Amino acid sequence: MTVETRKSVPVKIHLKTTIDHGGEAENYELTLFGEYYQKEQAAFLKYEELLQEGSIQTIVKFKEQEALILRSGSIKMRLAFDINDEKGGSYEGEYGTLLLTTTTKSLENRKNDSELLSGQFILKYDLKMQGSIVGTYEMVLEYKEVSGK
Repeated sequence: MTVETRKSVPVKIHLKTTIDHGGEAENYELTLFGEYYQKEQAAFLKYEELLQEGSIQTIVKFKEQEALILRSGSIKMRLAFDINDEKGGSYEGEYGTLLLTTTTKSLENRKNDSELLSGQFILKYDLKMQGSIVGTYEMVLEYKEVSGK
């Protein structure tokens, strides 16, 4: 019997999200610390956001043609992405559960060849909530290993 081990690497994450609502763009940027690890064919980023409403734990899973964002804590959300297919998801808030749909436009996992682990997850998608288009989202997650030196 073999046990799969995962070695997590502490990383600094810079998250930039741009939302286009039919010509009007909103930008959000956040820098935080988390961890990066790989399991089978997937790469993962795990981090925690501290908001006024409470803390949110986020896991971003990236594969070659698909991705998944899971959020738990004061906000519960599940968003799935597939470069070849529309995917369903959900957002659970104080007013109940909303059904979400993503149409993935592009999906990239760029890993840099350097001594320290670093790279980017880049995701661009259309988001529908309860069947109505909310906007086009572009999410760039840059990560860089935190050196122990």
